[in-house]
Amino acid sequence: MPRYIRPRLNGVPIFFTVTLATRGGHLLTTEIEHLRDAVRQTRAERPFAIKAWVVLPDHLHCIWRLPDGDVDYSTRWRLIKSRFSRGLPAGPRRSSHIARQERGIWQRRFWEHHIRDDADFAAHMRYCWWNPVKHGYVSRPEDWPYSSYQRDGDG
Repeated sequence: MPRYIRPRLNGVPIFFTVTLATRGGHLLTTEIEHLRDAVRQTRAERPFAIKAWVVLPDHLHCIWRLPDGDVDYSTRWRLIKSRFSRGLPAGPRRSSHIARQERGIWQRRFWEHHIRDDADFAAHMRYCWWNPVKHGYVSRPEDWPYSSYQRDGDG
């Protein structure tokens, strides 16, 4: 089995895509307050800045900046996922989920991309804002209620 080694770049924004194990549902938007609580609790313990965030029904995209000298985003995602999953009904579980005490709600991994420069940052910010439009949920980014666009969007 290949072993993935995550980059350890200090001080750069990081774009993430995190997905539920079963695509096509509405769990993240239905349980948005539960997700927000999980993020709030995790940020209180392990701070990070949120540059952009969009939650769709079955996946999310965000851009974080970790504090200087801290590159441990994997632990933050583990905490957010586990806190969100607690108290929710388990999803379909395989024996590997049971062995790892997973609830089968999230895909195990996440996708990350370390932002290279200002143009890359702007492109990923636009991607977050326009993702609900791309998926056909709204016709304008400002109409999607589960996005940081309302906080810092300029169209």
